[in-house]
Amino acid sequence: MHLFEETNSSQPVYNGKIFDVICDTVTLENDTQAKREVVLHNGGVCVVPVTDDNQLLLVRQFRYPFREVLTEVPAGKLNKGEDHLECGKRELLEETGACADTFTDMGIIYPTPAYLTEKIHMYIASGLKFEKQNLDEDEFLDVIKVPFEEALEMVMKNEIKDAKTQIAIMKAWLVLSKK
Repeated sequence: MHLFEETNSSQPVYNGKIFDVICDTVTLENDTQAKREVVLHNGGVCVVPVTDDNQLLLVRQFRYPFREVLTEVPAGKLNKGEDHLECGKRELLEETGACADTFTDMGIIYPTPAYLTEKIHMYIASGLKFEKQNLDEDEFLDVIKVPFEEALEMVMKNEIKDAKTQIAIMKAWLVLSKK
């Protein structure tokens, strides 16, 4: 079959807290075999919180793999079986202390489809009300307010390097500019 790979076998390689890794043997469309290493991930959610005065709530946090502080939209990992909208609401409250009247679904992205099963659901949150931030024990971040247009400039100047954040901000701008 054209543009299809049939899985012949699958071997677990690593089982972790956040993801698992498997190594599959597949048959390609030309009947040869190949190995596919796959990172299995439950997926995640990111939220673009927009204030009434058109500012975004962004978070700044240290990201260990890159050894630097990144600016991102609030986001988090889905728990097994968790509804993605409920996860978005939970993460928005945990990271920023905000709740929203309205969540607008912007679809999903596959951040690294060559080897990762993660799907990230994207939302715009509006009608924000503020309660108490409730970070995880191992989570340290700063919340900043950035005017929407400035956030777009930060994306274009590569000051925001996180892919989900870049895509979510740009999609949110397009969605909201059509209203």
